[in-house]
Amino acid sequence: MNPLLDFSYQALPMRVVMGPRALERLAEEIDRAGLRRVLVLCSPEQQELAETVAGLIGERSAGIHPHARMHVPVESAEAARERATDVDADGCVAVGGGSAIGLGKIVALHHGLPIIAVPTTYAGSEMTPVWGMTENGVKRTGRDPRVLPISVLYDPELTVTLPTAVSVTSGMNAIAHSVEALYAPDASPVIDLMAEEGIRALATALPDVVADGSDLDARARAQYGAWLCGACLGATTMSLHHKLCHTLGGTLDLPHAPTHTVVLPHALAYNQDAAPRAKAALGRALGTTGDPATLLWDLAGRLGAPRSLREIGMAEDDIDRIVDIALGNPYANPRDVTPDGLRQLLRAAWSGEPPAARS
Repeated sequence: MNPLLDFSYQALPMRVVMGPRALERLAEEIDRAGLRRVLVLCSPEQQELAETVAGLIGERSAGIHPHARMHVPVESAEAARERATDVDADGCVAVGGGSAIGLGKIVALHHGLPIIAVPTTYAGSEMTPVWGMTENGVKRTGRDPRVLPISVLYDPELTVTLPTAVSVTSGMNAIAHSVEALYAPDASPVIDLMAEEGIRALATALPDVVADGSDLDARARAQYGAWLCGACLGATTMSLHHKLCHTLGGTLDLPHAPTHTVVLPHALAYNQDAAPRAKAALGRALGTTGDPATLLWDLAGRLGAPRSLREIGMAEDDIDRIVDIALGNPYANPRDVTPDGLRQLLRAAWSGEPPAARS
């Protein structure tokens, strides 16, 4: 029997609405879910859009909480939970990127309030049952089906004003989800198909987004890719790349998507020779037989993305501390993670060297 056909796959219960003016269907999605009063969550930068959303849903809105923050600090989570209780909300609409959706997940985790997500970036968090919260400089993550949004509305018109730099790093972050899914211990042919297609969609859409940010077709293709990549992350076990990025973000408060963008080629270079099937799939997705880690490094450079941890705020003295924290808890990875190998990886990522296999 073909060993590739011996696997398990857990489908995640979720409804996706995609296309121009999808936001106009939000009230319908709220009614479909049987909700009556939803709290609109967003970051301060998205307050104007949140007010538009509240206006669209009328009396279904229980108010706006515009205080989502990157990495979901515990204080931010507690404030949102209290607000949801005060306004008697029975659900949340999370509008924005990973910060808003991450905050909605913590409210769902502790209060059991369903989430409807309206993503405005390509982070992909809306497709996963993964939650994260930061306390005392340590980011904890977990999985719980209660935090999975019940509906996701992908409207490319909401991403047209997303700055080019944010679009690029958000898209590279999504690609990282599928890269790790391809060599996850619980990968499957179903995941392989979604991962390869998601990477292909984003790798071809992002250059078009950079060339013309108002290109709705490119924006829609990027959202489609983000959907698939996020779904892959939601269905598989995270490995070295995500472990490192969560450690860097939670400990040093580095920006989430740029951190993923910088680390991705280096983590892939560390792992790809130990995962030949994933390496081959990445070559197909990127349309070449070249080295996938170098191809992603080159793509980030062409798109104007950061390529060193130094330029996004990490000090060289932090390398050993991050190594110690990242090695503190075991996690699945196709290649053994050693202190020396991890230190070499981080030093290259910090300095901005091209990716290379690490001993």
